[in-house]
Amino acid sequence: MTLVTDFVAPACNKRKVEASIKLDRRAFLQAALAAAAAGAGVACSANGTPWRFFTVDEARTLAAISDQIIPPDQDPGASWAGVVNYIDRQLCGPYQSLQPTYRRGIAGVDQSSRLIYGKAFADLDAQQQTDALRRLEDGQAPGEIWKKASSSEFFSLVIDHTMQGYYGDPRHGGNRDGVSWKMLGLPYPPIRGRLRYDLTKP
Repeated sequence: MTLVTDFVAPACNKRKVEASIKLDRRAFLQAALAAAAAGAGVACSANGTPWRFFTVDEARTLAAISDQIIPPDQDPGASWAGVVNYIDRQLCGPYQSLQPTYRRGIAGVDQSSRLIYGKAFADLDAQQQTDALRRLEDGQAPGEIWKKASSSEFFSLVIDHTMQGYYGDPRHGGNRDGVSWKMLGLPYPPIRGRLRYDLTKP
């Protein structure tokens, strides 16, 4: 069985850790404000949150999942890098057809978490989150939602989009401050068009 912490791309040379830091209330609010500043305040459905598509609770759950996929260690993890913002923006653009998949899948993650541990996924400790995600990966997550949808396929989708958001171009909403490029030693990444900038300078 593939370990959740093994999903970090080998090229990034990040130190794998067993536990991740949960996104606490203060960090979540900071991430939400950063998303709003990046333009995520324009909702594709008027939901009264800083997000275009997600509700606050959905974004919080997805942030916790993404931090299990790319946990913070000596470098920032997925949620700090803006992976949720990236996915949120893409769901109102090229990934719009996946909106029902994310809405159902995130609800399924929290439903399974409550059935197993009596708490929402984001409120679990790191080991419990890892266990819950292993069940998703193995297709063994409990809950009515997973009787009609594949938990393993949803988890695989989130992994793919987390990687895209973490290692992709910051202009798409993730890779905040070029964090993964700096980690990979790419201080001057090529940018399409005329704009080129030095990430080592403020």
